[in-house]
Amino acid sequence: MRFRRLILLACAAAVPTLIVAAGSLAQGSAAPSNTSLPSISGSARDGSLLHATHGTWNGSPTSFAYQWQRCDAAAGNCNAIAGATSDTYTAGTGDVDNRLRVQVTATNSSGSGVAVSRPTDVVKSTGSAPKNTAPPTISGTTQEGSTLTVQAGSWSGSPAPGFTYQWERCVGTGGGCSPISGATNTTYTLGSADVAHTVLVVVTAKNSNGTSTANTAETDLIAPSKSTQGGASIQVGQVSLPNRLVIDGVKFSPTPASSRGQITARFHVSDTRGFSISGALVYVLGLPYGWVYGSPETPTDSTGWATITIQPTRNMPLKPGDLVLFVRARKPGDSLLAGVSTRRLVQEPIR
Repeated sequence: MRFRRLILLACAAAVPTLIVAAGSLAQGSAAPSNTSLPSISGSARDGSLLHATHGTWNGSPTSFAYQWQRCDAAAGNCNAIAGATSDTYTAGTGDVDNRLRVQVTATNSSGSGVAVSRPTDVVKSTGSAPKNTAPPTISGTTQEGSTLTVQAGSWSGSPAPGFTYQWERCVGTGGGCSPISGATNTTYTLGSADVAHTVLVVVTAKNSNGTSTANTAETDLIAPSKSTQGGASIQVGQVSLPNRLVIDGVKFSPTPASSRGQITARFHVSDTRGFSISGALVYVLGLPYGWVYGSPETPTDSTGWATITIQPTRNMPLKPGDLVLFVRARKPGDSLLAGVSTRRLVQEPIR
């Protein structure tokens, strides 16, 4: 009996030791579990390099895998960022106004465990929105059929902005501009619809930090092509130096004059760009003096023509010869011999 009791006591003393050993064996075979969350260091700004630490784990992980995620500004709706699977990540323009976090997977021979870092602050933009520092400009000849080119001007802003263009057609007296359909390139070829108008370009600069616009100045009036001069009319008030008036058309009825009856004279006024001029004052003086009565200044009509009745006196001979007329066109308010005025001598034959 004494021997049996000794055996039982020895067995009872050995049992706790076996339980502890079994517990230790179970702990060593468990998958990793996180005890301190992963973290992210670095500035939450566009272009900044962020670094992830995997945190601390039980289970002696043998490897760590990383997956960066992009979340909304409230740190919800998080989605994996394709290809962002290292312990570093460079924030980009697509992350601006969002938050970032990193998911870490720890692995050992028994399995894997997952933990997610707290999100970063909202990612801010780096740099500044575009700002115009020198206005855009237009170069080229302002005449139908010519091609104009816009230069974007000078801009600040980081990153460097990209540009888009919109050509607009304006009323001839300035303002009232509206977009020209399809005219969105750096060049624009002037057409018949542009004649007697001006054009400008709206330049839009854009980068990841914002958008800004700047306009060119309006061009000079678009002149008709040389093959269609006189086809478009503008007011004489739109003519200024270095442009001048031109008397480029003369018609008489009857012609030649065969009696001392009335002569209807018509004079067309344009300017050096080729526009027909409305509202120019036309004055006629007969030479030699005394052959015709004087006529008042007459404004040109909407097509650039002034019609003046010339009444010969009995001093005009009825034999073959020529009635010489001094013709002047001027802008109201200008000096008779200065400004944009013009003069010309014309002849009406007498037979």
